[in-house]
Amino acid sequence: MDNSTVEAVNRLTARWSARSADAAEGTVFTAAGLWPLLALLADGADGPARAELAEALGIPADSAAEAARELLTALEGVRGLRAAAGLWARRDLPLEAAWAARLPAGTRSVLTGDEDTDRKALDAWAAERTGGLVEKMPVEVGPHVELVLASALALHLTWEQPFSERPVQPSHGPWGGRSLRGLTVTHAFPERIRVARGPSGPVTLLRVPGGPGGPGAPGARGADVHLLLGEPGAAPGDVLTTGIAEVTGALASSTARELPNGEAGPGLSLRTVESASPEPVARIGTVAFDLRAEHDLLEHAESFGLVSAAAAAAAPGPFPGISSVPLAVGSARQSAVARFHAEGFEAAAVTAVGMFRGAARTRSYRVRRAEFEVDRPFGFLAVDRESGLVLFAGWVTDPATLL
Repeated sequence: MDNSTVEAVNRLTARWSARSADAAEGTVFTAAGLWPLLALLADGADGPARAELAEALGIPADSAAEAARELLTALEGVRGLRAAAGLWARRDLPLEAAWAARLPAGTRSVLTGDEDTDRKALDAWAAERTGGLVEKMPVEVGPHVELVLASALALHLTWEQPFSERPVQPSHGPWGGRSLRGLTVTHAFPERIRVARGPSGPVTLLRVPGGPGGPGAPGARGADVHLLLGEPGAAPGDVLTTGIAEVTGALASSTARELPNGEAGPGLSLRTVESASPEPVARIGTVAFDLRAEHDLLEHAESFGLVSAAAAAAAPGPFPGISSVPLAVGSARQSAVARFHAEGFEAAAVTAVGMFRGAARTRSYRVRRAEFEVDRPFGFLAVDRESGLVLFAGWVTDPATLL
């Protein structure tokens, strides 16, 4: 995977984290699913729309389509990850041959203009590409929609060392008194626990490795999930951006093996104990979670380079490289889900851009012993182990409860 593309996608993830994770509710999102779509739009854009998309991408628009294809191909090399892109266009919409030729292979389908027919086809694609985790394509359909560009990512990991499930009831904090599905594991790898310092203070990070099994071609790269706990009251965006900087090597951290005894970081205490084994021990306690989130990307169009792209299309429109028909981005949304449980982690997202003919966008309003205990809202990152590409990011405010 090209390092410049990885860095560009991670920068978009960090910007998205800083903006969207400060809400009171939990969230999950993937810039890795949005970035290829922005790249394909940039390839067909002109004028201010092209410049804004290139700035959001972090690479020149001239190389964006090739980078999008290479990224989607590289994502398929991550164990347990499926990646796909799709394009649906009206039969009577002329597409520029050069732009269409640069689309990823196997992406082209037809929109009929019939709302029920198109909805069934698009939803079936989303469900099939995500193993049923996302059942609906997050896009408007109907005779006013000329083109839909979409991507799907679905990640399924099994833990290298599974957790044991247990009931927990935090005694204080926002989860105080609630009966939660707690997860615990003890292992001999304290270097998986690190502490980094960000703008809101220290953040404790726990790397939970995905195991060698699971779907994927022989030799496929592995992925890990990192749990991120900041100080009480730390801004979610600060915690997530600190975590992204640490896992991508832009921010130094200290492992539990290197830190002194005592309260070493948020949720982390270290002490020296008697043991029959010379190996240090790390006991981990956290909670299961099941998150779903919907994102209207045009609510923050400036962050994603979509301001001019979503303006009313007058001839020739902001996308002359896509079609001679004036087109504008009428909707841009993402549906995402993430589940963290005793045996593994699942996450999926479908991102879709709907393009309308000559119309402005419509906005929707819908041995040393390390003790690490996660008992308040926290962040998480799913990361390709080899490249450092952040696949999914999120913030947990409402963990799974006991049935």
